[in-house]
Amino acid sequence: IGTPFENEILRNYLLVTYPFIVVPPLPEKRAEFVWHKLSADNMDPDFVERRRVGLENFLLRVASHSVLSNDKILYHFLTEADSRIKALSATFRVKNPDKRFTEMKHYSDELQSLTSQLLRVRARVADRLYGVYKVHGNYGRVFSEWSALEKEMGDGLQSAGHHMDAYAASVDDMLEEEEHYADQLKEYLFYAEALRAVCRKHELTQYELEMASSDLISKKQQREELATGMVRTFSFKGMTNKLFGQETPEQREAKLSLLEEQIVQGEETVTEKTVECEEYVKGAWVDMQRFKEQKDRDLREALIGYAVMQISMCKKGIQVWTNAKECFHKM
Repeated sequence: IGTPFENEILRNYLLVTYPFIVVPPLPEKRAEFVWHKLSADNMDPDFVERRRVGLENFLLRVASHSVLSNDKILYHFLTEADSRIKALSATFRVKNPDKRFTEMKHYSDELQSLTSQLLRVRARVADRLYGVYKVHGNYGRVFSEWSALEKEMGDGLQSAGHHMDAYAASVDDMLEEEEHYADQLKEYLFYAEALRAVCRKHELTQYELEMASSDLISKKQQREELATGMVRTFSFKGMTNKLFGQETPEQREAKLSLLEEQIVQGEETVTEKTVECEEYVKGAWVDMQRFKEQKDRDLREALIGYAVMQISMCKKGIQVWTNAKECFHKM
């Protein structure tokens, strides 16, 4: 699986090399949204095992991805990771944002918020449920003690007590099973951040295109002003010319020649940035749709499984009291 540090480097490389991909998240570094019986200690064996399983799941998702699975040059990623990852964390204001990415970024925020709320509710419910189950052990103790007092009813009371003890003990296995469903939800808590990273990279790409276009427009305007001698906007250069005289024809030609070169380079840059932006949007949107299908499938299965488990727990509660009732009838 590799060390946590190695896995973080691997994921950072994937984020940099494939910015249009919704890269699978790594499992949590510390225990969050846990009910009180589970330790929040990062070195707790149960937590370490859950993180190991989470790292395996991360690698399986990467290996099964149609694009990421074809990567052959993982060992090169360190050369450019640092600077571009820093760029991804910057905030860029674009003049013409893509509405789809704006909405997806908002969706990722809501997904993370609602998933966090659900996990907090689940942790509170699990904590109270644990208490309810364990309290049934008191029923078992009382019925067992009572059975020693009542000769004719003793067997029935003792049997009822055994059912209560078994019911109280069963909560540990059930809540461990429940933790599995919580881990599936936590994965999408971190997927939301991966989704936002794709949207932020789109903002960066769009921003660079707009800056290149703006610079090109400015250069063309300077060329027109230099060629006609008419300045459309205020500038210190224009003020200086009025005070100290116009430039010589040779100076003007030299500046025009330089501007022509810069305009050609600017047009090439705008073309490159336009293609880069279009390709990014195309690739990112395709992977976002793939992610949506994966998310819908995974969350549907997790929530259905969680509901089935809750129904099973309720049935166990009904069954234990049904059994106790039969024991009472035999007294």
